[in-house]
Amino acid sequence: MISKEDLVGTWELESWTVGYSDRDEFSYPYGEEPRGLLVYANDGWMSASIARNDRAGLPTDISYRKIPDALKAEAFSSYFHYAGRFQVHGGDVVHYVTQSLNPDFPGTEQLRHAELDGQTLVLSGKDQVGEVVRFHSLVWHRTTPTPEPTEDRPPLDA
Repeated sequence: MISKEDLVGTWELESWTVGYSDRDEFSYPYGEEPRGLLVYANDGWMSASIARNDRAGLPTDISYRKIPDALKAEAFSSYFHYAGRFQVHGGDVVHYVTQSLNPDFPGTEQLRHAELDGQTLVLSGKDQVGEVVRFHSLVWHRTTPTPEPTEDRPPLDA
């Protein structure tokens, strides 16, 4: 079984696939090569962000406040984020969402089954939309720790 200590650290996303109860196909919510970062802290907080690898930038020649809402909505639909507390229960981790880009997420509990194989973490969950059950699988890899500063390599914040 997975423990809190197993999760603590920083993870980079490799893939997110969704299967469906009513068909054999899979989908990729943020493309086949998404980018993402998942952080579990020792103090029981977590943060997850996922984005399409091919996100288009916003115009830089006008003020952000003057960018048309449709263009901003398109940009924000290519990014996903939530954060909050987390707890491990047996083979599952529960994310207690307190902040999110999606205004419907705060106050929810996101249950994920967790499987750890070396430096690879697979989080899976399911939800239902109408009559269709969706099965999510997210594959994360632990990031390589930052080397300790040496005489030749000062700390990153120097």
